[in-house]
Amino acid sequence: MTESALSPELAFNQAIERYNAGEGPETLLPLFKEIAEQSPKNATVWACLAWLYLLDDKPPLAFKAAQKSVKIDGYHPQARVNYALAMLANKRSGVREQVELASQMMSFDQEIAQSVLDNLEDGLKRKPDWKDIERIQKWLTA
Repeated sequence: MTESALSPELAFNQAIERYNAGEGPETLLPLFKEIAEQSPKNATVWACLAWLYLLDDKPPLAFKAAQKSVKIDGYHPQARVNYALAMLANKRSGVREQVELASQMMSFDQEIAQSVLDNLEDGLKRKPDWKDIERIQKWLTA
């Protein structure tokens, strides 16, 4: 069975597994774009797509995907962090507000907070010296 023949949920789970196994944006971006087209109201898919665009140094596309993710679900801390990263990469204002909102949301659930922080660490492993992530980490852990 090809990935496009899978349900969007199963395709998403497999794509996440591939990401966690170390696969990069060059092969995962087309897959996540397809999943986003199949599930246009899924904030998590759009947040992942934004993240991959950031890793692939495509700030304008990252910004659009992150903005869509936050619009779909304004209470998604990872989406807020990705939006803040995309805003920084595109030299937009309002970054601090997004980080503060993410921080407030993270304060309600330690597991989600740890997941966001782990994702930022993963970003630094995949893209060392990513100054924007280092900046966001400082704000979130201050």
